[in-house]
Amino acid sequence: MSFPLYAPAEEHDMLREAVRALAEEKIAPRAAAADENEEFPEDSYKDLVAADFHAVHVPEEYGGAGADALAAVIVIEEVARVCASSSLIPAVNKLGTVPLLLSASAELKAAYLPAVARGEAMFSYALSEAEAGSDAAAMRTRAVADGDSYVLDGVKTWITNAGISEYYTVMAVTDPSAGARGISAFVVEKSDEGVSFGPKERKLGIKGSPTRQVILENVRIPASRMIGAPGTGFKTALATLDHTRITIAAQALGIAQGALDFAVGYVKERRQFGKAIGDFQGVQFMIADMAMKLEAARQLTYAAAAKSELAMHGTPVKDLTFFSSAAKTAASDAAMEITTDAVQLLGGYGYTRDYPVERMMRDAKITQIYEGTNQIQRMVMARQLLK
Repeated sequence: MSFPLYAPAEEHDMLREAVRALAEEKIAPRAAAADENEEFPEDSYKDLVAADFHAVHVPEEYGGAGADALAAVIVIEEVARVCASSSLIPAVNKLGTVPLLLSASAELKAAYLPAVARGEAMFSYALSEAEAGSDAAAMRTRAVADGDSYVLDGVKTWITNAGISEYYTVMAVTDPSAGARGISAFVVEKSDEGVSFGPKERKLGIKGSPTRQVILENVRIPASRMIGAPGTGFKTALATLDHTRITIAAQALGIAQGALDFAVGYVKERRQFGKAIGDFQGVQFMIADMAMKLEAARQLTYAAAAKSELAMHGTPVKDLTFFSSAAKTAASDAAMEITTDAVQLLGGYGYTRDYPVERMMRDAKITQIYEGTNQIQRMVMARQLLK
């Protein structure tokens, strides 16, 4: 198998063009309404499925496109450029299914991945709880063995696309005496008896992607739905995040690129004191800094994607954890700075919902928080350097 270290190859450039065309034609016109109405962009999902951009990472043997990690980054980046909420369709499908790709039996993969590849079902990831956010090992959700079944009870919080997704990777404690080594991973179906969802969270951004509790009340599932061996769930969860933090970096890149593109167009047209405001050196310096920060984060993210691809195919990559945390942190910090500057460049107009940059600024904020806050990421990076 061969693929570029991190620079996109010709097929990646062609993919970017195709995704951008779809995003601009189909998804961008719906982005403001998805945010305003706080509704899942169902039509955008259908368009992504029709173009096979909804879960490009699923291997060909399960009916997927079998795209590499860099291709997945590009898809998410280009969709996020116009609509961050819609970019969570490919991003969360990857987050929910990477645990299976890393640890599940062949039978479990065959049972669930084809439906995701066909666009018949989405797959969410349920790790966090109200008292187990950054300290995920403190989770209280329980899975008790009962014959050839497990019975799950607990409440998972902050679950992206909850209620929309058909399938959920759920982490639960199977051995309370073993700490993190007593956590196991399971596939739970939306239709399982005892599964319900809390009300939608009222959020600052990504309003078109529902975030809800997943409530598990005496949910009985077959033991065959355990992902990997008992007690390996937390290890799988951490390994998953090594790969999927890069997709959050991709989302941040896309949001930032969308804001930069809009701001550049605006300053070239907006006139004050007899000339375009883009002719003023102070504005030019802002634009230059925005582009510089974005491209630095992009190169780090693409390098991390290349390392993720190697690791997914069994090559030991000792610095994947560092690179994925660094990419996520650098890209999300850059996105927050760039979108804030875009609002500033538009002045009063930037502060209104008539223009997309205020939405992009709100959407960018979550990239610094979910899949591990940037403070946690800095701890992770430091531990990698010091161990």
